Amino acid sequence: MRTLEVRHLGRVPYGEALDLQARLVTDRQQGRVGDTLLLLEHDPVFTLGRNARAENVLHSQEALEARGFAVFETGRGGDVTYHGPGQLVGYPILKLDEGERDLHLCSATWSRG
Repeated sequence: MRTLEVRHLGRVPYGEALDLQARLVTDRQQGRVGDTLLLLEHDPVFTLGRNARAENVLHSQEALEARGFAVFETGRGGDVTYHGPGQLVGYPILKLDEGERDLHLCSATWSRG
């Protein structure tokens, strides 16, 4: 049986969430933490994935930032994505066994914070 720790973090700026994910990935790889799901909201942010196309961003980064939107280039897939208050985002940090593609978790624990 696998256990998943679910952490509801509230509203977290995108950069802080990236840093937390990086630390947790290292901790998971080294066996210091178990499988974890982060649930949170972000301040207004546009993320530009590896496949981001310039024509899909309708304003300059400076204009977006002047309007209160952060802009982050990510090493992740996808094009241009908006995240903001009221949108629940989930970041799973899991150790998958060799060849494992489908995940069915039997139980979960919940912690705030």
